[in-house]
Amino acid sequence: MEAILKFDLDDNEDRMAHLRCVKSSDMANVLFEVTHNLKKQLQDDGETGYNVGIEDTINRIIELMDGNGIIIDDLIE
Repeated sequence: MEAILKFDLDDNEDRMAHLRCVKSSDMANVLFEVTHNLKKQLQDDGETGYNVGIEDTINRIIELMDGNGIIIDDLIE
């Protein structure tokens, strides 16, 4: 199977679409880091309220991703 995407880089809308395609792997990597690793890096065992806030924030990000059909495991090898 083959897919070929063609962009007219002189057209502003096509240029933006091209940039989105080119940067999609970088965006997927950032979302993976946010949803899988950032929570561990930010947690402070001493402050329960702070940890709950982190958990709520990460869960909301995951909900937004799910609501938009972004399944990070499908995008990261």
